Amino acid sequence: MSRLPRTLLYLVFVVILLSGSFPVGESAIGVNWGTISFHRLKPSTVVDLLKDNKIKKVKLFDADPDALTALVGSGIEVMVGIPNEMLAALSSSTDASDLWVRQNVSRYVVKGGADIRYVAVGNEPFLTSYSGQFQSFVVPALLNLQQSLVKANLAGYVKLVVPCNADAYESSLPSQGAFRPELTQIMTQLVSFLNSNGSPFVVNIYPFLSLYGNSDFPQDYAFFEGSTHPVTDGSNVYYNAFDGNFDTLVSALNKLGYGQMPIVIGEVGWPTDGAFGANLSAARFFNQGLINHVLSNKGTPLRPRVPPVDIYLFSLLDEGAKSVLPGNFERHWGIFSFDGQAKYALNLGLGNRLLKNAKNVEYLPSRWCVADPSKDLTNVANHLRIACSVADCTTLDYGGSCNGIGAKGNISYAFNSYYQLQMQNAQSCDFDGLGMVTFLDPSVGDCRFLVGVTDHKKSIAFRPTHRRTTIWTSILWWVWFFLML
Repeated sequence: MSRLPRTLLYLVFVVILLSGSFPVGESAIGVNWGTISFHRLKPSTVVDLLKDNKIKKVKLFDADPDALTALVGSGIEVMVGIPNEMLAALSSSTDASDLWVRQNVSRYVVKGGADIRYVAVGNEPFLTSYSGQFQSFVVPALLNLQQSLVKANLAGYVKLVVPCNADAYESSLPSQGAFRPELTQIMTQLVSFLNSNGSPFVVNIYPFLSLYGNSDFPQDYAFFEGSTHPVTDGSNVYYNAFDGNFDTLVSALNKLGYGQMPIVIGEVGWPTDGAFGANLSAARFFNQGLINHVLSNKGTPLRPRVPPVDIYLFSLLDEGAKSVLPGNFERHWGIFSFDGQAKYALNLGLGNRLLKNAKNVEYLPSRWCVADPSKDLTNVANHLRIACSVADCTTLDYGGSCNGIGAKGNISYAFNSYYQLQMQNAQSCDFDGLGMVTFLDPSVGDCRFLVGVTDHKKSIAFRPTHRRTTIWTSILWWVWFFLML
C-alpha cells in the first residue's frame, strides 16, 4: 500500500471517530397507508396523492394487489407487510414462503414495476398483550422468507424487517434500556439476522399513547418545543419523549452488541379526534415538530447527528373501520381525512410547503341524512345504537370534535354516518320516519358531516388494531395456500 492511500485511510478513521462513529445521513419521511375504511379511495387516487405530495416511501400492512398494482411505475419505495396470523404458516413451510414471495414480491419487482424494498414480517409480534402468541414463529419465518428471497435472486435488494412496538424494551432511564427479559434470546437472534442481512431495526413510537395512558405524563414532554419536566440521565438531558424512547432502544441494542444498528421508525404520529388531546392543533404541533426535529439531523444524545434512517408517519388516511378497543382515536390518525383532504397545514420537508389534496375524488351526491326536526325523537335510542354499531360515531364521544353539537346534532350525525355507509340508499335514512334527506350541509364548526365516496371495494380488510388478532385471517390464508399448490 502506498503512503497516500494509507494517509487517507487514517484521515477517514479520525473523521469517523470525531463524528461519533456513525455515518451521517438524512432521514426520509414516508407514510403508512392503511385501508381499514368504510369509504376507500381508489388506489390510483392514493398513489397520485403520494406523488403530488412528493412522498417517496410508503408502508403497507399487507401485500394488497390493488395497492401494489397502483404503485407500479410510480418510483415510490414500498414496504409490504405480512400479518401476524400468517407467521405460523410461513415459519413451518418453505413452500409457503416461496409461494408468498412469488405472489407478493417477485411478480412486482420487475423492470418498471413496484419498487418493493422491505417486507415487514409481522406487525408488533412481541406486544405484551399477545402473551407470546407469535413469538416462536418470527425467526423461523424470517429464515424461510430469506431463503425464498435468495431463490428469487432478490435477497440483495429486498430486506426483511420486523416492526416492533416500543414495549419490547423498558427502562426508567434511556441509558439503562434493555429488551424485556423474556425477549432477550429471541431479540439476540433477530438483531443478529438483521445485521447479517443489512436490515434496519424497525420500531413504532407513540408519545400520544404515553400521554393518553398516564395522567401523570407531562404534556409538554410529548412534543418537541422543550419541556418543563426534562429527564436527566447522567450528562444527557431529554426534552421530549421521542428522543428518550429512541435512545432507550439504542441502549437495548448496545447491550446485545449492536449499538450501531440503523433504526427506522415504522409508525409515529398523533390522532386528530376521539379523545382529549387528540385534535387538529395537537396533531399539527406534534407532526410538524417531529419532522423539523428529524430533518434537522440533530439526532439524539446517544446518537448525535444521526437521526433515524426513515420515518413513516402514521398515518396517511383516516381508517373509519378500525377497532376502537384501544380508544376511539384509532380511527383518526390520518394527516388526510378518508377522502384525501388535508386536515391541517403540514410541511413534510419534501418540497411542498403545504399538503396537497387528493384530486378527482369520486364522491356520492351532496346530500345528507338528518333527524327530522318536526318529529318526536323520544324513542330514537335504539336507532342510534343500530346506526353507531355499524357506522363510525367516534367523534360524538367525550373529547370528540362533534361532542358539543347537542342531542339533535348527535342524532343527525349518527343517521348520516349510517346513510353514507349504505351508499345513500333511500331506505337507510328512514329510521321509522325519524330521518330525512337534506341538501344543506349540516356540518358545524370542526364537526364535519361526511359525504361518502364511491367505494373502490365494498368489502373491508380488517387489520388487527394495536394490537388485536383474529384466527380467521390465518384460516383463510391456509385455504388460499392449499388451493394454490
